[in-house]
Amino acid sequence: MSLDTEVLIDRRRIRRKLTFWRVATFSIIALGLIAAIIATAELDEFSKRRPHIARLAIDGVILENRKQLKLIEEIGESGNVQGVILSINSPGGSTTGGEALYEALRELAEKKPLVAEIRTVGASAGYMIALSADHILARYNSITGSIGVLFQYGNIAKLMDTIGVEMDAVKSAPLKAEPDYYSPASPEAKAVLGTLVNDSYEWFVKLVAERRQLDQDTAQSLADGRIYSGHAAHNNGLIDAIGGEKTAIAWLEDEKAVKADLPVINWTVKDTEEGLPISMKMTQGIGIGLANGLIDELNLAKWLISPAITLDGLVSVWQAPGAAQEKSSVRGGGQ
Repeated sequence: MSLDTEVLIDRRRIRRKLTFWRVATFSIIALGLIAAIIATAELDEFSKRRPHIARLAIDGVILENRKQLKLIEEIGESGNVQGVILSINSPGGSTTGGEALYEALRELAEKKPLVAEIRTVGASAGYMIALSADHILARYNSITGSIGVLFQYGNIAKLMDTIGVEMDAVKSAPLKAEPDYYSPASPEAKAVLGTLVNDSYEWFVKLVAERRQLDQDTAQSLADGRIYSGHAAHNNGLIDAIGGEKTAIAWLEDEKAVKADLPVINWTVKDTEEGLPISMKMTQGIGIGLANGLIDELNLAKWLISPAITLDGLVSVWQAPGAAQEKSSVRGGGQ
C-alpha cells in the first residue's frame, strides 16, 4: 500500500471520528436544553403547589383571550395563591377585550388580594384593566392614562380611481356596512359611529369615576385622551402610589397580611403543544429559533402599520410606535 493511500485512509478515519463527535456533542447539548426546559416547567408547576404570590403578566395588545380568562379563573380557585400581582405592559387594545379582562380580574379580586403594577406603559385598555385591582402602582416615568375610545376606518377611493377600479353595492338600508373603504363616509354614518364611540366612552369614564372614587366631572376632565406619567397620574388620583413589584409586595403584606417572603410565581397560559413528544418539541424548538431570527428583522418595520388597523371594532389603545415593548421604555434626557 502506497504512502499516499495510507494518508488518505487516515484522513477519512479522522473525518469520521470528527463527524461522530460533532453529532454526539450537538445531541448532548440539545437533550440538555430540552431537559432544562422540561425541568423548569415542572419546577414551576411544583412551586404552585405551595403558598405563593401569583404574578400575572399582561403584555402587548389586549384582545379577548379565552385561555387567559380561564387562567385567571384557575388562579382564583387555587388554594395556594395568597395574593396576585397584575403586571401590566400594554398600550391597550380592543374595548371588548379590555372589558372581558376587567370583569374576570374583578371576580379574581373578590377571591384574592390583587395589586396592579404598571411597568413601561399601561394606557387605554391597559389602564382599564388596572382599575380592577385593589391598589394601582406605576413607576415615576411609566406611561398611563389615554382614557378614551377610538374607531378608525380607511378610505382608498382615490387609489381605486387611479388604478381604474370601481366598487358598487346593493344594501338593505343606507347605513348597512357603513363606512366602507371605497367611498367617503356620509354624515349619517359618522353620526352613528359617534354615538357608538360616545356610548363606550361614557362607560369607561363611569368606570374610572367608580373605581378611583372620583366625581363624574373630575373623571371626565381627566379622560380627554391624554397620556400621563406615573407621577402625574398619582397626583391626579388615577393611581395609588409610585413603585414597582417590591412596593406591590410590601402593600400585600401591610394591607392584606400576605407574607412578604413568599415566592412570586409566574402564571402563564399553557402552550397547546406541551403534550407533544420530545422529538417533535426538538423540531419545533429549532423552527422557532429560525423564525425568531426572521421576526427580529421584520420587527424593524412593523410599526409602519398602525396597530389599530389590525383590530376590529372599537379600540382603546395608545398608538405610539413600539409602546408595548420593554426596550421602548421612556428615558430621561434629550437626543
